[in-house]
Amino acid sequence: MEIGMIGLGRMGGNMVFRLLKGAHRLVVYDRDPEAVKRHVEAGATGAASFAELAKRLELPRAIWMMVPAGAPVEDTVNSLVPHLASGDILVDGGNSNFKDSMRRAEALSGRGIYYLDAGTSGGIWGLAVGYCLMVGGDRAAFDRVEPLLKTLAPEDGYLYTGRSGSGHFVKMVHNGIEYGMMQAYAEGFEILNASGFSLDLARIAGLWNHGSVVRSWLLELAQAALEKDPKLSGIEGYVEDSGEGRWTVAQAIDTDVPAPVLTLSLMERFRSRQKESFGNKLLAALRNEFGGHAVRKK
Repeated sequence: MEIGMIGLGRMGGNMVFRLLKGAHRLVVYDRDPEAVKRHVEAGATGAASFAELAKRLELPRAIWMMVPAGAPVEDTVNSLVPHLASGDILVDGGNSNFKDSMRRAEALSGRGIYYLDAGTSGGIWGLAVGYCLMVGGDRAAFDRVEPLLKTLAPEDGYLYTGRSGSGHFVKMVHNGIEYGMMQAYAEGFEILNASGFSLDLARIAGLWNHGSVVRSWLLELAQAALEKDPKLSGIEGYVEDSGEGRWTVAQAIDTDVPAPVLTLSLMERFRSRQKESFGNKLLAALRNEFGGHAVRKK
């Protein structure tokens, strides 16, 4: 199948390589000409602009975007649409907010353009093991791009989730769950590390992946990280969040669903970024004020 790819970063670039291995024809664009060059050398056809990318694709076109959520997606869609025609398919494979995807799908439907929201999980490992894909939007458009999904995903690794927005909604909750799982592993291994025993944390992670109920791919990645740096001495404990965890918690609040684990895991990420917490200083001050408890002076 023929597909255009916009965005050749860690995810989009590897997706191009996987699709090329699957004998698909790729026309690629990125703001970085060097990224385009690397993928042309691998067998893709390069484009220097959105207009050129659209021109190099046969009608009806299928174009996949792998660009950051928010303004970058909005700008890409607005810049690309003038070069598209009725019957074309535009796939957003990034982590867009599902409400934005619903809005874009409705707006583009007036032009006869199909908009699929494809939640994509797999990270940098997707090239080798495949991507888990959660796709919402028009069913006929999904059927047209299914050959691409079969190549990108491992066996049973893609799903049509329903109407527009559902793919990114499922991916949002997926990432919220991921926050909670990662936080549980982080806390557990911190307790192990502080135990006073001479524990080999990497080997424990490996052990738990053989028959334990807590085995997972995340635990495999924990083992790999601990084998490289047993004390994680080269890493600062500063944890970013990319939006989906916040959206999941906001959705839980909007629908009156209790989600304490996911909410607290997000709060812990915020805590990780505080070099010195004003709130903790106030706690110490209050203990000193009401009970005369000692405080540590700077």
